[in-house]
Amino acid sequence: MKRLLTGNEAVALGAYEAGVTVASAYPGTPSTEILENISMYKEIYSEWAPNEKVALEVTIGASIAGARSIAAMKHVGVNVAADPLFTFSYTGVNGGCVFVSADDPGMHSSQNEQDNRYYAKFAKIPMLEPSDSQEAKDFVKIAYDISEEYDAPVLLRLTTRVCHGKGLVEIGERKEVGVKEYKKDIVKYVATPANARKRRVILEERQAKLEELSNKSELNKIEWNGKEIGVITSGVAYQYAKEVFGDKASFLKLGFTFPLPKAKIKEFAKQVKKLYVIEELEPYLEDEIRSMGIDVIGKDLIPAIGELNPDIIAESLLGIKPNKVDISPEKVVGRPPTMCAGCPHRGLFYVLSKKKNIAVTGDIGCYTLGSAPPLESMDTCICMGASISAGHGLTKAFEKNEKDTKVFGVIGDSTFFHSGITGLINVIYNKGNLATIILDNRITGMTGHQNNPGTGYTLSGEATEHIDIVKICEAIGVKNIAVVNPLDLKETEDAINKAINTKEPMVIITKMPCVLKKSPAEEIEEYKLKERVKCVVDREKCRKCKMCLKAGCPAISFDVNIGSIIDESMCVGCDVCLQICPFKAIVKAGE
Repeated sequence: MKRLLTGNEAVALGAYEAGVTVASAYPGTPSTEILENISMYKEIYSEWAPNEKVALEVTIGASIAGARSIAAMKHVGVNVAADPLFTFSYTGVNGGCVFVSADDPGMHSSQNEQDNRYYAKFAKIPMLEPSDSQEAKDFVKIAYDISEEYDAPVLLRLTTRVCHGKGLVEIGERKEVGVKEYKKDIVKYVATPANARKRRVILEERQAKLEELSNKSELNKIEWNGKEIGVITSGVAYQYAKEVFGDKASFLKLGFTFPLPKAKIKEFAKQVKKLYVIEELEPYLEDEIRSMGIDVIGKDLIPAIGELNPDIIAESLLGIKPNKVDISPEKVVGRPPTMCAGCPHRGLFYVLSKKKNIAVTGDIGCYTLGSAPPLESMDTCICMGASISAGHGLTKAFEKNEKDTKVFGVIGDSTFFHSGITGLINVIYNKGNLATIILDNRITGMTGHQNNPGTGYTLSGEATEHIDIVKICEAIGVKNIAVVNPLDLKETEDAINKAINTKEPMVIITKMPCVLKKSPAEEIEEYKLKERVKCVVDREKCRKCKMCLKAGCPAISFDVNIGSIIDESMCVGCDVCLQICPFKAIVKAGE
């Protein structure tokens, strides 16, 4: 039987069929759906971890205990998990362990487009790269065999198009491999310098064996169509190359990309007259092949920035320009991302946008859109947790320069649990003056409404201990804490003003569920969500001042002839615009 699956769904199916017992992840596009789908298989214990480092460590522990385990994360999450990853490469496994990195060429939902193939080389772990959904499932199962036979975690490297593209996948049965016996082994698993030195030698011996396997592996296969043109490629770039060259070129398709099959590459290269290397992002394959003394055509013609597609490859290598439809630029309406109508973050950023002599260090999440016009209430966004740490740095630099700019660090609830707590400890410990704003919208919003430690529910929807942000802040020494409704502009502004005038750390927690969240009954009652009434414009009072537009709400538009217009189908009755209007021209429907 076959089913149409995304690559992420196929990875989950592969984990199920491979007999995986434990799975852990932190949500991040384009990897999120892997754990969401694994959680549907009750034979696998699955969880959302507070961050990627914890997720990998959980799967390392499960592996050492003898279970097959899997960790999944987006590419920048691997940076967070790198510490345990490198040592895990030294210790090796007991039960097989697969580590999924979902890269994001083109930065569709990421702050950079780092190429995580280099992590495999850096950590010296085997790496597999599927090019479609069927391979995504198959490669997971093969990865466990490699992991257990060669005593190594295996990196499964995906990209956005493999993660989210769909293809037919053959459905198989689960292989019950059970849990291996756990044996205490201090020399193997206790990474002291003395033990690590011994494991380092084993690591190099393993590399040689893995390269031998790569040369023999059917995951690296030659498709002959003649000897004039040869193409070496991997991942989704293989699909693009096939579409461009068809049967006019021969292909060395690499699915086992670290260690590279050097003997097979040399064999292929010497038999073709012209050799292209087609890969997205960095010249990972190209540099390795050139170092073998093989002349290739690659990034000298193919862009190293952004996603590839067949049109880019055809134009770069063959000079074939794509057929394009002529358009009138003036008729194309830009549709930049924006916070949803009724988003609880809007009120906060509106208040911040009115303040002078402040700096706002931001973080990763929906609220990063607070940097966009018309709010423009964010100065930086670096990585998860950096709002607090970088904000502390700004305050210390401003103090040294005797600059009285007040700094606010803005971070979401899930991001706070991920990597904001340590930053806030640093602020308290080092006598900082940062005002930290924690945006608690009761869910992990940007990646699609995943539960987190603050929601009171696990990945499977089971009720659990609710981690209280206020109590965390109190426990680490924060003395000034305000909890506000961010849709109440006066309450929010009062808290902001207090923070501006406070010369020691302060935490403001804005608490209101994401407008798109399917809230449980207790939240609906606590936040009076059913009592909301949509807003309308009183035409007799509207002065066309456009003040309401400064909220940046997509439900509000403007007509020069009649003034502001509120789209009834989008309005949720958050009342932010009603509070902004200086002429009381926005009222509740029915009033």
